[in-house]
Amino acid sequence: MFLPISKKELIERNIEIVDFVLITGDAYVDHPSFGIAIISRVLEAQGYSVAILAQPKWEIDEDFLQFGKPKLGFLISSGNLDSIVNHYTVSKRRREKDSYSPGGKIGLRPDYAVIVYSNIIRRLFPDSPIILGGIEASLRRLAHYDYLQNKLKKSILIDSKADIICYGMSDQTIVDVAEALKSGLKIEDIIYLRGTVWKTKEKILIPSNHIFLPSYKEISKDKLKYAESFNIQYNNTDAINGDVLVEAYDDGYIIQNPAALPLTREYLDWVYSLPYERTYHPIYQEPIPAIEEVKFSIAINRGCMGSCSFCALTFHQGRIIQSRSKESVVEEAKRIISDKEFKGYIHDIGGPTANFYIRACSAQEEFGACKNKKCLFPEKCKNLVVSHKEYLEILRSVRSLDKVKKVFIRSGIRYDYLIYDKDDEFFEELVKYHISGQLKVAPEHVSSRVLDYMQKPHFDLYEKFTKKYGELNRKYGKKQFLVPYLMSSHPGCELGDAIELAEYLHKNKIRVEQVQDFYPTPGTLSTCMYYTEVDPRTMKKIYVAKTGHEKAMQRALMQYNKERNYDLVREALIVGDRKDLIGNGKKCLIKYKKTFNK
Repeated sequence: MFLPISKKELIERNIEIVDFVLITGDAYVDHPSFGIAIISRVLEAQGYSVAILAQPKWEIDEDFLQFGKPKLGFLISSGNLDSIVNHYTVSKRRREKDSYSPGGKIGLRPDYAVIVYSNIIRRLFPDSPIILGGIEASLRRLAHYDYLQNKLKKSILIDSKADIICYGMSDQTIVDVAEALKSGLKIEDIIYLRGTVWKTKEKILIPSNHIFLPSYKEISKDKLKYAESFNIQYNNTDAINGDVLVEAYDDGYIIQNPAALPLTREYLDWVYSLPYERTYHPIYQEPIPAIEEVKFSIAINRGCMGSCSFCALTFHQGRIIQSRSKESVVEEAKRIISDKEFKGYIHDIGGPTANFYIRACSAQEEFGACKNKKCLFPEKCKNLVVSHKEYLEILRSVRSLDKVKKVFIRSGIRYDYLIYDKDDEFFEELVKYHISGQLKVAPEHVSSRVLDYMQKPHFDLYEKFTKKYGELNRKYGKKQFLVPYLMSSHPGCELGDAIELAEYLHKNKIRVEQVQDFYPTPGTLSTCMYYTEVDPRTMKKIYVAKTGHEKAMQRALMQYNKERNYDLVREALIVGDRKDLIGNGKKCLIKYKKTFNK
């Protein structure tokens, strides 16, 4: 049974007043791939009543008033995506589709949804607690660069007028907040919980073991101060060794408590065992596109030890891997098999990174993820434990179930971690059983300098991977392709680096159909580089392609073979002093004249 989404459904269930009203910018989908479903089911399982207010009309008050004032408070999220990323492309054009809305319809949530929803609730219910959660609130919890407005914005806790943020994956944190409120504590007194951000005007309330970040006034005036601030934040995301962070504003302080402790395997198993309907609410007459890829997929892990500069996982989920038991995954697979729409194909068994199933090393249990070094960058840490054995056991167990024809792995595979495994057993079975025609991997670039800014392995490791992949495909009589994800205009990527990438594509006859420009999203190291034009790890100045024309040239080089890109590619090669790549020679990217075969 779905949770109630209307006053009528509350009455039918004999609920006069709910404990929480959960407001979300997504349509209501009760599937464990959707954060709203997990948070609401966890609260329900702990004895709290929750009403879902999905995609309310924010121009009028009626939707927000329908449930009345909840006993404990309002929970507010933009949904599975940051609303600005959901609405705008990297070129700041309005997207034509919202995969989290009925029929993919755009415009059913506002820009900066968390702020808009929260301000409405604060006006209508001035004394009701407001708790923010989800990706938008999590990544904007402290002062941050906003790409759409091209400026530094305050903590979302200030602009939203909310009381507290549950950041990261808040399965346990939200229960802790609920228990505190139920016990009679006022929301302003809940200042001690891990995984929360709160605000105060009283300096005396700041915990003694804190680090003062540069103030908002300082970082607003000096980009180097912001780089300094972000680097401190970046090095304090770990639950075990992270410190309390304090950001000062003219009228008070924003305090970030250390992250919530990693969930135990038992708790994570319990979270995924809850009675999800695994589809969207029947009130919707059009399907929700986002459910299509994940309905028959299974999430088995959280966290990522990869630490890619352009990814917000470090900021949101942390670097310590948390994973489910084989038994839990198999039980979920059986529930999928019982679905009348199941055709025999499990679309994915993975997570943020599919083949990160075990923790990086035993030391993380006591000391957390290292502040001063990474597990896989600039090279493999000598203490990193590399093994796919447990993950492989899960895959074997699921694919052996009756009615399962095929189990695919479609979430990302870290090819460097795979290559570091001295046992080829997983690689071989990956090629034999778990690829649907093509495997997507993310080398991102070929330039060592750019890859260092990205905190990605150097390209020789990718070439080693592609060679092995080809060998295994030939061994098992497969004709499966590799689809490399490549990025243009990443901070630090100069025109010469983009030309180097184009030369590699030309030499290896790789035709790139889709190009991903770097997108400065909140909470990433790369976004800090983009805004400040320095590397916050070293404070050294770097080149950043910011104008549309600079970005267009780098993007065009990745698709040098397209007729529409001829003029841009020619200009890039001339500006980059690489006229040798214009002509009729085998190494040339384009000819002297604009002539293409039709």
